[in-house]
Amino acid sequence: MGSSEEDPNKLVCFYESSSSPSKPLLTKPTSPIPEPTTPSAASPPEPDPTQFLQITYNYGPRPFKDIPFIILFILFVISTFGLGIFSICNKNQNYNNASSFIYNPSSGSCVKDSLFDNFDYWVFVGFSFSSSKSNFLKDLIWVLVITLILSVPICFLLLLLLKHYTKQLVYVALPFFVIVPTFINVYWFVACTVSSSCSDSLPLVYRILVLVFVFLIIGVLVWIFVANWHRIELTVQIIGIASDALSKNLGLFVALPFLTLGLVVYYAPIVVFLVFARLNGKIVPKESNGEYKCVWKQDSWVPAYFALAILTMLWSLTSMVEAKAYVISGTIAQWYFSKEDTKPKRSIRSSLRNAFGPSSGTICLSGLLICIVRIVRAAVDSARQEDVPGFVNLILRCCVNALLSAVDFLNKFTINFAAITGEAYCSSARMTYELLKRNLLSAVFVETVSTRLLAGIIFVISAVYTIAVCAILKGVRDLGIYSYLVAALAFVLLIFVLGYFVHVLDNVIETVYVCYAIDRDRGEVYKPEVHEVYVHLPISRNHRRTYAPAALGV
Repeated sequence: MGSSEEDPNKLVCFYESSSSPSKPLLTKPTSPIPEPTTPSAASPPEPDPTQFLQITYNYGPRPFKDIPFIILFILFVISTFGLGIFSICNKNQNYNNASSFIYNPSSGSCVKDSLFDNFDYWVFVGFSFSSSKSNFLKDLIWVLVITLILSVPICFLLLLLLKHYTKQLVYVALPFFVIVPTFINVYWFVACTVSSSCSDSLPLVYRILVLVFVFLIIGVLVWIFVANWHRIELTVQIIGIASDALSKNLGLFVALPFLTLGLVVYYAPIVVFLVFARLNGKIVPKESNGEYKCVWKQDSWVPAYFALAILTMLWSLTSMVEAKAYVISGTIAQWYFSKEDTKPKRSIRSSLRNAFGPSSGTICLSGLLICIVRIVRAAVDSARQEDVPGFVNLILRCCVNALLSAVDFLNKFTINFAAITGEAYCSSARMTYELLKRNLLSAVFVETVSTRLLAGIIFVISAVYTIAVCAILKGVRDLGIYSYLVAALAFVLLIFVLGYFVHVLDNVIETVYVCYAIDRDRGEVYKPEVHEVYVHLPISRNHRRTYAPAALGV
């Protein structure tokens, strides 16, 4: 690569293909011309030397960044757990026994009725199932367990096919994007028409409207792929590269589920605290129509604790999402910047150590911003559904949407860059934007068609699996209409697992894009196959570049 022999403080520009990669665009003249100095002339400020440092993966020890945000997050967690433990210790056993208390006029308070002194009761909720419902529950559990087990080999088989047979898989799946929803649409229409109960509950006019509406959605889907047909070949190559990178870091499929499991274990005591927080209060008299009766009154701090615990859970969730993206980016970046004949050692372990160590504050800040954006966006959507009239409300809504879009723009690729360099959040956002801008790359666009194609592929796989499950249940079990419900839940579970796989693959695509930008900025080529493909990416959504697959040997 030869980058270690160069001065790291030297600025090298690679904007023009005709410029030499070993010579900077702005060079110091060999014989500088002396200029007359005047006492009144102020010397120009010296440039910041950090802006000329070449960007690369930081293998060395990293300093802690964004420390105030990790301290704030720890305070939230400690407060949530501390007040939760207090809620358990301070719970009132009489929460469900308000009816056993009577108002005592002499003391002006509620006292327990003597008839209930030695009678404590629990309210149990029982469910009685008929034989058909019990069979439905049993079959549902078995189908979901089998689906969860089969989802693992399905993910690995899909990764193998995307790595070696990307083009064939994409072109085979494309017709099924139309065939499968069309088949399901026609099937339910015919089945509902034949069934007397369904046809009575849903008249023919409504069935036709739903049928036409689904066909319109299918038509829009077809139009999307026709409009983006010129990028199909490029998308195939991008997915193939990302699949190859992911296949060489299969340890991520072990680390990421364990992070999810850790989040669930972390959530469990908070849920318990929320349950016990409801038991904090007392039974007080309440006047109603001149009569006093005893009611349960919750302590005043309980609603505030609920808000604190829910905010902590939301912040933890978004921070865990960013931590997973950080681990994926750090692992893939180490693979990218390694030599062809060497394999990075303990890349996942080092990424985990950096994520929950020096960069934990950066991850907490990124998670906090995403959490705020999600909450504000949910509030805006709720206000839009209420359809509050007024010009001022419309202006405020537009301003909020613009602000949220700006935050999304700021957060794009930031966590990927932080995982590579170890920089703080704001520095990573600024340096990422400048890096992409220097190399004439888009800061908001990688390749959205790849996400749509992958979503379509997993939809087809999940739909085919659902049809097979439904056919098997109808052949071997007598569940009636419940077989459709079991198959639908199996579809939801499988598409959720495969959707997580696509999410990981999307993070890999974005990480490789940032690594390619760093390569281009440094004038180096660590992965030639990546450069041959990513160089064809458009610089904007409206920009088109011709792509010649023959040049890639496809």
